[in-house]
Formats: sequence, C-alpha cells, structure tokens
Amino acid sequence: MSGLLLAATSLPSATLTVHAGSTPTASVVIILALTVLSLAPTLLVLFTGFVEIVVVLSITRNALGLSTTPPNQVLAGLALFLSLFVMAPTLGIVEHQAVLPYLHGHISAVVALDRAEGPIKLWMLRHTRTQELALFDVVTHHAGVAPAAAPLDAVVPAFILSELHSAFVMGFIIYVPFLVIDLVVSSVLMSLGMMMLPPTLVSLPFKLLLFVLVDGWTLVAHALLVSLH
Repeated sequence: MSGLLLAATSLPSATLTVHAGSTPTASVVIILALTVLSLAPTLLVLFTGFVEIVVVLSITRNALGLSTTPPNQVLAGLALFLSLFVMAPTLGIVEHQAVLPYLHGHISAVVALDRAEGPIKLWMLRHTRTQELALFDVVTHHAGVAPAAAPLDAVVPAFILSELHSAFVMGFIIYVPFLVIDLVVSSVLMSLGMMMLPPTLVSLPFKLLLFVLVDGWTLVAHALLVSLH
C-alpha cells in the first residue's frame, strides 16, 4: 500500500486550466457539452416559450374533452420543436457572437457568457409584461432600472409569469367555442328528457368535427408562433 502511495505521489499532477484567448481543449469542450445537456431541460423551460406552448396545447386537449389524446409525449415533443423554431434566430446570434469565438479561442469563457446572455435576455424582455418585471425588480432591489439592465434573477421569473398569463388568455379564447357546444348539447338533451345521457359523450364528436374542419392544431400552432416570434 505504501508503495502505491509513493508511486501515486510521484506522478506529475494534472491541472485543468483555461487561459483567456486560448482555444479550449477537447476535455473542456466535452465538460461544457455535458453540462449543457444536463441543464438542457431547465434551460428549455426557463429561457424559451416552452411553458406557454405546452400550457396552450394542454388546455386545447382538455377543451376537446380528451384527457390522454394526444399523449403528453406528443404535446411535449411538439412544444419542444415549436420552441426551437421560435428561438432559432436568437440561438443563431448566440452561436455567432459567443459560441464560435470561444471555441476558436478569440474570447474567454466569461466574455462568451456575457455575449450569450444579451440576445437571450433581449428576447425574453420582448415577451415580458411590465407589471411582472417591476414586481421582481422591487424584490431584487433593482427598482427604477431600465429593463435591459435588469438582472437575470428578475427577468426569468417575470418572463415565466408573463408566459403563463399569455397562455391562459389564449387558452380561454380556445375554450369558449367548445364550451358553447357543450351548453347547446346539454340544453338539447335536457329538452328531450335524456338526463341520464352524459352531455360530454354526445358533444365530443361535434367538437372533434369542428376542430378538424377548421384545422385546429394548425391554427393553434400558428397563433403560438405569432405570439412568440
């Protein structure tokens, strides 16, 4: 055992250093890639329109009266690709201004993070309501500062609350026509004395027919893309 300890201490110590302006090694790139992949679900929820998209799609499914169709995996996958489509221009700016210069060794990691934060925060601020941002500015003691100067710890929760607000407004608009169909079917069944027949069982084919005729999923996706673009 002592021989092993002596041999281990005699080996040259390996240190991982990253110098500003030097090209990052393959090990550093792999570590950064694994870190990004491990944080990808959180980053997707916090910094993109994923929350608004998946909430609107879920409300649309509930308005149709379908609890498990389409499945959650389908809704999450559609929300993922719509989010990436919306964020593609911003991610392109981040790639050209931060990622590629860092990989080529022109800037340091700190400068790359600062450059990456700017376009993403600017996109988030465009979809953040003033009320939510003012609330978190007060909580983080940054009241009175310009929106562009607000820190991320105030912008991110304000952005998520704004996305939830927009999602519920859009979900209410989507829900109203299907609610009207439910009320009409329920009134007709009551007038015919069919009180034991569930109204949702009869209204479901009519709601599906209406949704298919107006090409509902395409309309919902178009509305989301216009809202987040």
